[in-house]
Amino acid sequence: MEIQVDLVGGYYDAGDNVKFGFPMAFTTTMLSWSVIEFGGLMKGELQNAKQAIRWATDYLLKATAHPDTIYVQVGDANQDHSCWERPEDMDTPRSVFKIDKNSPGSDVAGETAAALAAASLVFKRSDPTYSKLLTRRAIRVFQFADKYRGPYSNGLKKVVCPFYCSYSGYQDELLWGAAWLHRATRNPTYLNYIQVNGQILGAAEFDNTFGWDNKHVGARILLSKAFLVQRLKSLHDYKGHADNFICSLIPGAPFSSAQYTPGGLLFKMSDSNMQYVTSTSFLLLTYAKYLTSAHQIVNCGGTRVTPKRLRTIAKQQVDYLLGDNPLKMSYMVGYGPRYPQRIHHRGSSLPSVANHPAKIQCSAGFNFMKSQSPNPNILVGAVIGGPDQKDRFPDQRSDYEQSEPATYINAPLVGALTYLAHSFGQL
Repeated sequence: MEIQVDLVGGYYDAGDNVKFGFPMAFTTTMLSWSVIEFGGLMKGELQNAKQAIRWATDYLLKATAHPDTIYVQVGDANQDHSCWERPEDMDTPRSVFKIDKNSPGSDVAGETAAALAAASLVFKRSDPTYSKLLTRRAIRVFQFADKYRGPYSNGLKKVVCPFYCSYSGYQDELLWGAAWLHRATRNPTYLNYIQVNGQILGAAEFDNTFGWDNKHVGARILLSKAFLVQRLKSLHDYKGHADNFICSLIPGAPFSSAQYTPGGLLFKMSDSNMQYVTSTSFLLLTYAKYLTSAHQIVNCGGTRVTPKRLRTIAKQQVDYLLGDNPLKMSYMVGYGPRYPQRIHHRGSSLPSVANHPAKIQCSAGFNFMKSQSPNPNILVGAVIGGPDQKDRFPDQRSDYEQSEPATYINAPLVGALTYLAHSFGQL
């Protein structure tokens, strides 16, 4: 179906050739949050970070150009996945899928509003006109998310599931979107929205997973800043909610529930576990920053947990990712003496157009996918799913759970690495 809308730009989510709007928006929010918290330490990399954000927000502005409509996906994932093709050779249908009043998606709309609002803060000083455009659009998109409620995977189930099905519902994205609009606009409407709806939207539910699907923990940490740093007493509860999350991560503390591999890596699930490592490390460093500026600590059932302890845990996680682990394997491609050679990524695993100008057909590409040879094109900087719960890593291209990179694995790592590199005098 041709719908005559310009959706050039944006990012593919991982190792395939599909533009999924839900994880793309989350990636944008997290890259923006990385710059908001740690951009002052980024030195020469700040421009690169802003450019990466703008590449995403330019696309999100196109995807939200029509009121009460968001174009949330380009490409048919099932057809795309049945081919192993370079983006340059791609000939699968570029079908476009949308949400609107009749087929709502408060989750993807709430996340898109969060992304636009967070990015508006990134460009506030350097490009005020662009920043205002992002803010206005974020407000409009959030109104749409809130007014027409429902998960996008109801109406688009065949398209977005099982890839980026909304498993955690849309309540978390409404709270998260409101939290970002509160921070970006300082408009009391959003604070009021959070106070009125926070409980219904699951502010106090206990869960300790933060990623492209579930934003509860991120919203708690974000809102705790308003209480800790700006002394907004009405958000007092969010420090308690944030502390509950932090306590769940501290090995040996009361209420500790997180699992770690024998080598010390936080382990949440077998599919793309490293995304939780990077997002959690970012939250630990960000919360440590807020606590420090408020001269506060975390109390875990009588155990005092200092900001320094949070930073130590985050550093251990990032060090593991970069090669301080039982296999001495860096899970960042192209970094360190030993890193994954056969990542699940079409463009990386197929010969470049320069080396192989002739088209490689849909199914012919699978010969390269199945080969044991290292990928010819090194996707420098990409972080992949990572080891299993016993610290093992087979380095097999077909193993998308462990060997696929994704934008939302890297995005929160940008902020974490900035802080750590700076604190070790490297930036």
